[in-house]
Amino acid sequence: MKTFSAKASEVQRKWWVIDAKDQVLGRVAVKAAKLLRGKEKTIFTPHVDTGDFVVVINADKVRLSGKKEEQKSYMSFSGYVGGHKSETVRARRARHPELLIERAVRGMIPHNRLGRAVYRKLKVYRGGSHPHAAQKPAAVSLP
Repeated sequence: MKTFSAKASEVQRKWWVIDAKDQVLGRVAVKAAKLLRGKEKTIFTPHVDTGDFVVVINADKVRLSGKKEEQKSYMSFSGYVGGHKSETVRARRARHPELLIERAVRGMIPHNRLGRAVYRKLKVYRGGSHPHAAQKPAAVSLP
């Protein structure tokens, strides 16, 4: 018996839509990362992008548990003197709520060329509508 190895050109890609309204951020990110990576498929191959496209809607209505809304902070550093920037979840949600989900998912996929290819298939939108209706994405139910 030979070990099956998927080829990137032969992978059938589906489109999924996740409604993040009143869902916990971590659970949305885990489900999105699994679908993007292709972990739930029988043809999963670690070194090949076997995943699907994922559309996340209502990113501005995602929920965080505990006191993370006020206490969790996101930090960035430009490399220059005085280039340290920090903001809370509440400030980021007001400025650009899509970044909450994008950063959570980015941390759950590989940090290499494969991960960058996988990450490009994630589409996150602030409101309840998205421009990918022509692809007929199937809804994903979260527990």
